[in-house]
Amino acid sequence: MLTELLTMLGATALVAFWFAGRAAAEAAVQHGRDACARAGVQWLDQSVHLVAMRLRRGADGWLAVERHYGFEFSLDGDDRHAGRIVMQGRRLHALLGPAPRAEVT
Repeated sequence: MLTELLTMLGATALVAFWFAGRAAAEAAVQHGRDACARAGVQWLDQSVHLVAMRLRRGADGWLAVERHYGFEFSLDGDDRHAGRIVMQGRRLHALLGPAPRAEVT
């Protein structure tokens, strides 16, 4: 009885962790797509990939899972540049990638 309960609790925790990871990845995709649109560059492969994951304290002092996602973008269609999106939970913590182009006046 206790073994079955612990197995179900473990399975539930794994499913919740997986769903939280998917939600963070979907939010990272949106942030990456928006950053590329603002910078006027091409978002390549239409996806992000998990690079690293760790526990880190948030601004509120609570431990949260921090996920680092990689993505690629192109300035003119002939090159590839790497970017990185850091998510704490579903919140954007940092985005390293395309910068908005300066307007020449």
